[in-house]
Amino acid sequence: MKVSLSWLKDYVDIKIPVDELARKLAMAGTEVKAWQVVGGSWEHIIVGQIKAINPHPNADRLTLPMVDLGTEQQTVVCGAPNLKLGDKVVFARVGAKLIDGHTGKPFTLEAAKIRGVVSEGMVCSEKELGISDSHEGIMVLPAEAPVGKPLADYMGDVILDLDITPNRPDCLSVIGIAREIAALTGQKVRLPKDDYDESATTIDSQVSVQIADPDLCPRYSASLVSGIKIGASPPWMQQRLIAAGMRPINNIVDITNYVMLEYGEPLHAFDYNHIRGLKIIIRRAKKGEVMVTLDGSKRALAPDMLVIADTERAVALAGVMGGYDSEVTENTTAIFLEAASFNPASIYETGHSLGLPSEARMRFERGISAGVTIPALKRATQLLVEIGGGQAAKGFIDAYPGQKRGEPVRLRRSEAKRLLGVDFSVRQMKDTLVALGFEVKAGTSNAELLAIAPYWRSDVSLEEDLIEEVARIIGYDEIPITMLSQPVPRQNPSPMLKLKPQVSRILADYGFQEVITFSMMGSEALNKLSPHSQPPEPEPLRLANPMTAEQEYLRPTLRANLLSALESNLRHEENGVRLFELGRVYHQRKNDLPSEPEIICGVVVGPRFEPSWRGGNEALDFYDAKGMVEGLFGQLGVEFGFEAGSDEGLHPFKQAAIVVGGKRLGVVGELHPKVSDAFELAGDVYLFEVDLTALLPFTLEHKMFQPISRFPAVVRDMALVVDVGVSNTQVQAIMRGFPLVTEVALFDLYSGEQLPAGKKSLAYRISYQSPEHTLTDDEVNKVQQQILDKLSKQLGASLRG
Repeated sequence: MKVSLSWLKDYVDIKIPVDELARKLAMAGTEVKAWQVVGGSWEHIIVGQIKAINPHPNADRLTLPMVDLGTEQQTVVCGAPNLKLGDKVVFARVGAKLIDGHTGKPFTLEAAKIRGVVSEGMVCSEKELGISDSHEGIMVLPAEAPVGKPLADYMGDVILDLDITPNRPDCLSVIGIAREIAALTGQKVRLPKDDYDESATTIDSQVSVQIADPDLCPRYSASLVSGIKIGASPPWMQQRLIAAGMRPINNIVDITNYVMLEYGEPLHAFDYNHIRGLKIIIRRAKKGEVMVTLDGSKRALAPDMLVIADTERAVALAGVMGGYDSEVTENTTAIFLEAASFNPASIYETGHSLGLPSEARMRFERGISAGVTIPALKRATQLLVEIGGGQAAKGFIDAYPGQKRGEPVRLRRSEAKRLLGVDFSVRQMKDTLVALGFEVKAGTSNAELLAIAPYWRSDVSLEEDLIEEVARIIGYDEIPITMLSQPVPRQNPSPMLKLKPQVSRILADYGFQEVITFSMMGSEALNKLSPHSQPPEPEPLRLANPMTAEQEYLRPTLRANLLSALESNLRHEENGVRLFELGRVYHQRKNDLPSEPEIICGVVVGPRFEPSWRGGNEALDFYDAKGMVEGLFGQLGVEFGFEAGSDEGLHPFKQAAIVVGGKRLGVVGELHPKVSDAFELAGDVYLFEVDLTALLPFTLEHKMFQPISRFPAVVRDMALVVDVGVSNTQVQAIMRGFPLVTEVALFDLYSGEQLPAGKKSLAYRISYQSPEHTLTDDEVNKVQQQILDKLSKQLGASLRG
């Protein structure tokens, strides 16, 4: 926000240099990004007055005005169409640095002969002074401008460019900044006058207001001014608007913009004679309702949009833009002036949906206090009467359903000390809050205060808010530096923060590349994960205000975005791709907040090895993907196993569930062909997914180490015939349950004509080893027989003949 220093000085005395003022504001939370000195280059430019206007002897469109400069009179050549006798103007002497009104380039003024007449000076326009882009005529100064005074002394100013934080809508106003300066410098705030004469006719007898949706419009205030004359606003108002970056339009629009900048409350002026039924209704738009906005665009309104309507149609989009049918024109004679408080979320949704940015919308979105409507309305009405020549109806409308008085907030000296580390006195805290406009009373003890926030501060509701106010006004830089009384406690990093980079490094060693995708996704991508294109159950968490249909839900899985990334990469890579993502997913829970587990998900497609002169064109298969998972868990030091999986997104016969501590914590397998087709993926794609949050406790278990046995191992093979429904996991679990068994590896799987129907053969290589002595054949034979007996009893296994 841009604001001029001279405007601020109308409301507060500023006795410190600009750089010191900028520092104080920044330390209090309002950053001054930059400031611009207006008039710093205005040497040889003074205030003059037109004393005579003579025709140019050689040009019909040029004149020879005589300009009184106080100590002398100067005649120059001028082509401006708005030159009038007696006007106060800006006169530039030879040597002045100006802006060319046609090219926009700077130049130094020199004496020149124009159509035979020498001109040693120039009457300037706003553009030539660098004030604005207006070059239609000369700049006319107010009648009170002192003749002969340097323009830099009369109009020189400093423009502050402020960065207002979203939590301080009150500071989006000149008066709001003046209040901050007053509190920081120990000065008093002077508010502008807002008194005006009223007619005998009350406003209630001429128009009424109904708030149909108080949840979207908590307060609606209005005044009525008749007998208005539309014209230009006074130069002083135009200059302040220009300094703030706004373009003057006419006195009515300029007044609403001026008061918006002054008080921070957006206002809207309606042509009273175009309000049908003499009634204003604040309501949601009707289904299929259409209106034409001030920019001439015909807009279809959604039912959740708030509109200002009369008895027949919508006449404005609340807080966003006015309507074409009720706009103020040069024929307007009566103004219905609105000052209201709107729901910030509603304003954002309407403005965003229709693509209508504005200064008013930006302020409403930040949550302007409802208490500002009446002060701003009275000030604007006073200016309408004074500048527009109108007459105000008696009283004003103030519809304020559910009005609440500010609740006192407790401020304890002990709590301020605990949070800030400095012991401010109760007197210091009270004086600071009073300077900010708070109503402060004594609390239940001598070390406690009760404070009620002023009407313009909607951001203060907690004790911590009050403590922040005290600290920032007294000054964070005034808090004394103290040494710590004891060493800084040692940080205990989150185990998950250690596990995640460890997992990433392991997968990188296997040739994977990490991707980071959006945490939001659309229903179309989610449906692709099902072979039958079914939506997921339960429904994922839906965003209240999704930016697009493709970002409608918080992701319940990493798969969809990861597979989309795989498809994109495969279009540019012929030799296969290995990708993984590590991030949170979001699941709904009944009667509780959503769960947000950390998940690792990887996808791989392509050759087993990089092609070389030795070959290597063999494609990856399920066992390669399974081996990568085994390698990951092995390096993490977690005992795990596999069992038959049932993930519908994977191939029904080429998948396995990853089991840790008796719980399924993940899955590995080939992507279901229909899912692969839905994502337009070529080749067999293998995927693994592990719940790291559930896995974390197992990575923290105390690891037991034992020395390598000094005694040799005995290796035996065992070929078993089992039912086709018996899994390798079941067999290995029994074998590994014997103390002398150190390794078990499946090396052959057979099913064919040589076996009975419904049977298969599994061949294992078993290592036996004792840490205490060399095993004999009898010991090994005994254990092997015990294994066979247990397999036969529990799984119906038999030795293959």
